[in-house]
Amino acid sequence: MGKDREHMKTTVKRKLKVWEIALLVGLAIFLISGALALQTQEQLSDKVVRLHVLANSDSEEDQALKLLVRDAILERAEDLLSKSGDREEAEGLLRGRLLEFEQVAAAVIAQAGYDYPVRVELEDTQFPTKEYDGFTLPAGEYLALRVLIGEAKGQNWWCVVFPPLCTTASVEVPASALEAGLSEEEVRLITEENTGYVLKFKAVEWWQQAKQMWSEWT
Repeated sequence: MGKDREHMKTTVKRKLKVWEIALLVGLAIFLISGALALQTQEQLSDKVVRLHVLANSDSEEDQALKLLVRDAILERAEDLLSKSGDREEAEGLLRGRLLEFEQVAAAVIAQAGYDYPVRVELEDTQFPTKEYDGFTLPAGEYLALRVLIGEAKGQNWWCVVFPPLCTTASVEVPASALEAGLSEEEVRLITEENTGYVLKFKAVEWWQQAKQMWSEWT
């Protein structure tokens, strides 16, 4: 009986070690995959411009107004950026037209019967992971054309204004992204439709949080 118990203990210990090794290997793969995906995300953020429209409030009326403003801004931005060859050129065109975008938004707001002030700015903004029709962008800091309506305290709307992925059919997203200068690796990162990309994006979020905590400590 004593030998049997010792044998059982040895077997259990061996099984635990196998599980521990498997968990450590899995964690290592997760972290390495996340580090590589984070590097790709940072390269990706240098090639896109997000659109960020913030409603005055969460009231039904203010949310409907947000969408009207969004449509007008998208139309003008995509027309302006239609011939942009890269993010740098797109950024230059947008920075030179911020007042014009404010005027476009203000006209929509006034036509809808509101007198909210509106501010349009172009700045680096932190975004969470966001899934769209045909692609997903990992969490991180991106240059964003931000439209702030009134108090800008309502639910907001995000998408990508360059490349023009907001209005691109899902099947055309890869071609549109490649044409705007994204690499095949970056396109694969945002268009993969399997559990692999979910784990990669979770790892990216973890690395982003770790970087933020480290910067706060130092």
